[in-house]
Amino acid sequence: MSPSAASAPFLPQEIIAAKRDGHALSGEDIGRFIAALTGGGVTDAQAAALAMAVFLRGMDRNERVALTMAMANSGSVLDWSGAGFDGPVIDKHSTGGVGDKVSLILAPILAACGGYVPMISGRGLGHTGGTLDKLDSIPGYRSQPDTAELRRVVGETGCAIIGATADIAPADKRLYAIRDVTGTVESIDLITASILSKKLAAGLDGLILDVKFGNGAFMASLEDARALAESLVSVGNGAGMKTAALLSDMNQVLGRTAGNAVEVAESIAILRDEDPDPRLTGLTLALAGHLLALGNLAPDAAAGKAAAEEALASGRAAERFGAMVAALGGPADLLDAPRHHLPEAPVIEPVFPERDGTVSAVDTRALGIAIVAAGGGRTDPAAAIDHRVGLTDVAAPGEKVGPGQRPLAIAHVRDQDALAVLRRTLVDAYKLGPAPASAPLIAAEIPPA
Repeated sequence: MSPSAASAPFLPQEIIAAKRDGHALSGEDIGRFIAALTGGGVTDAQAAALAMAVFLRGMDRNERVALTMAMANSGSVLDWSGAGFDGPVIDKHSTGGVGDKVSLILAPILAACGGYVPMISGRGLGHTGGTLDKLDSIPGYRSQPDTAELRRVVGETGCAIIGATADIAPADKRLYAIRDVTGTVESIDLITASILSKKLAAGLDGLILDVKFGNGAFMASLEDARALAESLVSVGNGAGMKTAALLSDMNQVLGRTAGNAVEVAESIAILRDEDPDPRLTGLTLALAGHLLALGNLAPDAAAGKAAAEEALASGRAAERFGAMVAALGGPADLLDAPRHHLPEAPVIEPVFPERDGTVSAVDTRALGIAIVAAGGGRTDPAAAIDHRVGLTDVAAPGEKVGPGQRPLAIAHVRDQDALAVLRRTLVDAYKLGPAPASAPLIAAEIPPA
């Protein structure tokens, strides 16, 4: 047990030392430390020391729950009880991957099925694209509204995909910035608290997690992804939020596009039922099915998936997406005329491999990094993004490609120099050979614990 007590003075170094020595911290000690972190009573050095102690010593479930709840309560916590909603407040979180535009399709599906979705999303991180960066390619779309506007839009349309305001889990913002420069990002304990604190602050009734593994994910191995998913599910439920997770394969681009504007265009095409990619729609509908069951909008995941399929096929989900975009300042006719509104790159050219062959493997992470390097992501936090940059018609493992067949992808870039760089990366990222053995898109399900 930690040596501090309710009547004792607050000494951050004592809490750090207790965790350094392998002791479990009390919920009170964790709460006092996070309150001081938010209020300025803890230095960056002390926060870094505790983060490293947690990284090396770990936390048990009770500590993880206490840390997550303290970080969630460090700022504003949304309360939807007086909103008059006739359905649950639900959301999804993905650990990120190249071409992952699931949120753009899933949120309106859930809204069309009776859920209310205040989806607080992030910007690009490393080689993965950010949902907010994709939405910023829509002219006029306000991805950072205040809380009053968030409440209005969710009430009117059933969903709002936005960024976190400054008063949502401020302790997480400070601690993450410190972890980012002290070699403590990879701690499952701290990742769990970082992800779930923002979701708890959003006032959710239910959460589905898409935890990815593979060469395009932050968790490369299935084992590491499972450990993170189990921690997230355990802590989410321990904090009073119904939580479940799916483990999904990220050894290839999700869908046929990767970039910002091009991913919005693909999402709109799927909402309009125009040549949907089976992996992208399959994962989206599976996540929807589980979340509708968690929110008691369906008796089980299978029935929830069927309801989601109907919402998509009927066009009701598309209507919700269009209403959300218009309510947040975007064009009212985006669904009808996406090419009129979304920015288009001046150079659009196919990239072919040097010879014909079958795709045996893809270095998905390399594709994400190449898009960032071409201007489609940030190499500096203050850098602007060229929303036009990306890839379309991306080839998948098992498909035949070559100069006499189909390209590896179609590059969308700002100039010929960027095209040359992207072409080299694409050719190197694709391996041709025997067709790979098929692998399931969803490797496992982690039910509420």
